[in-house]
Amino acid sequence: MISYRWQFSPRFRRHAFGWKSQPAILRIKEAVAEIKQVARKEPVLAAEGAILFLEKLSPAIEHVDSSSGAIGTAVNRAIESLVVVIANAQVEHETRQRWLERLWRAVEDDAIPYLELLADFWGELCATPEIASRWADEFIPLVERAWDPQATEFRYFKGTSSCLSALYAAGRHQQLLALLGKARFQWWPNRRWGVKSLVAMGRNAKGIRYAQESNGLNAPLQDIGCTCEPVLLPSGFAAEAYKRYAMEANQGMPI
Repeated sequence: MISYRWQFSPRFRRHAFGWKSQPAILRIKEAVAEIKQVARKEPVLAAEGAILFLEKLSPAIEHVDSSSGAIGTAVNRAIESLVVVIANAQVEHETRQRWLERLWRAVEDDAIPYLELLADFWGELCATPEIASRWADEFIPLVERAWDPQATEFRYFKGTSSCLSALYAAGRHQQLLALLGKARFQWWPNRRWGVKSLVAMGRNAKGIRYAQESNGLNAPLQDIGCTCEPVLLPSGFAAEAYKRYAMEANQGMPI
């Protein structure tokens, strides 16, 4: 591995930032830009830098005021950018596994949580169906325990989205749907993986019905619309897609 001194690293020591969000947002943007620049010539080094940044991020911004949502948005954009860097780096399975273990520790230690979105990309971070399948096997018993219908108290497992993402990336769609069938609540962030799996199996109509069944109280209509509209359009149902989902899918978009 090439020796490289990351400029962002000393800036993201624990509790490095006070309550103001703008200084932290600026440093986050700088760190992402530095990593992406390195990725042009040294993708593996850049992936190492991205993992280091994600490990240091949450402890560094723990005291930042998040009430406006600005810092959360900046973190999510950084995660979306850096997932691509990490996923695209070509490394041996052992190195990939070490990276995933480091990222999972960061997720587990994230108290706020700022790294929550990282779980949605777990399948992509695994990079291969084989690695994704192994992680899914690790997560499934913990998800089942959290969803145990006999439990007398609410249980939460941080790796639920990671498990569903890994199952999807591994191509284990039927097992993903069976696992979702054990959920105690019909929560869209989980059920959207069921829609994706049904579509991946060519069962578009059933995927749409599955999404509609998730359209309950407090359901994120815009996200459901964004998921369903592109399923209908390639199938030749443009009018139906417009009638059902165009308004929800495009809410909040600039005119």
